Amino acid sequence: MPNTSDLQISICKEIIDWCRAQRRTFLRLRIEARLAARLIETEEYSEALSLLSCLIMEVRRLDDKLLLVDLELLESKLHFFLRNLPKAKASLTAARTAANAIYVPPAQEGAIDLQSGILHAEEKDYKTAYSYFFEAFNAPEDPRALYSLKYMLLCKITVSQADDVEGVVSSKARLQYLGPDLDAMKAVADAHSKWSLKLFEAALQSYKAQLEEDSIIHRHLSSLYDTMMEENLIRLIEPFSKVQIKHVADLIELPVDFVERKLSQMILDKKFAGTLDQGAGCLVVFEDATADDVYPATLETVCNIVKVVDSLFVRSVKITG
Repeated sequence: MPNTSDLQISICKEIIDWCRAQRRTFLRLRIEARLAARLIETEEYSEALSLLSCLIMEVRRLDDKLLLVDLELLESKLHFFLRNLPKAKASLTAARTAANAIYVPPAQEGAIDLQSGILHAEEKDYKTAYSYFFEAFNAPEDPRALYSLKYMLLCKITVSQADDVEGVVSSKARLQYLGPDLDAMKAVADAHSKWSLKLFEAALQSYKAQLEEDSIIHRHLSSLYDTMMEENLIRLIEPFSKVQIKHVADLIELPVDFVERKLSQMILDKKFAGTLDQGAGCLVVFEDATADDVYPATLETVCNIVKVVDSLFVRSVKITG
């Protein structure tokens, strides 16, 4: 039920108090796991982290491996939201290790694969991420199948295979998921294949709910937009040695101030050699400096001479001594 997170949290806490009074340990542990999940949804990460730490220790002591898989997976998601990837990967590894020791429902296996794909995508390993999302999507009775499919399409787009998106979507097994979510990903794929920032921004505006409410897709699309912007700017300024910033902004159809800030950032990041003449409102592009092999060779020669002189000095000392 949407917009009832606070109510669910309060109900969970009341049930936990009742379980403590009645000494219903196993029921309490499962309700506390539900509470941790709700706390993560409401971004109360500090409280969720302390709750999960105590829960995992207690569940390990009781050797309830099925619940332990759920808790380790929740902890991995929590560390991911806290931008702590090493701990997120460690928790996911622990969840997978516990899952290998018992029978895990297919939907839970799909959740583990989905989290694995998310972590690999965060490390820009999109090909491996795609394989995990594919496994998660094929898990039977997985309520998160649509998310897996969207992330599969996202991986195709980010590795410059946007033309494959239509083929992935039109597969018979995926026709049941057709709707605004997939239309949004197809619009982004079309913009990327045409390298059009204008179409990209139009897709973000038209499908704002589908693309911005999902934090994972929003983060990767923001990175993709920056990459497209930089490559488009480099392509536009390539023929020039000196060009007005306003002219570049007109060509790329973006505000002058925004383009100027982006060019400045790219120069600082050494994406290209140049400088901004803000007084004249121009960008001066330098030619790529050709590597001069004379200096390294000279330095090596001098070093070798120093070694020879030192060696001769040592020998002369022995002779005179």
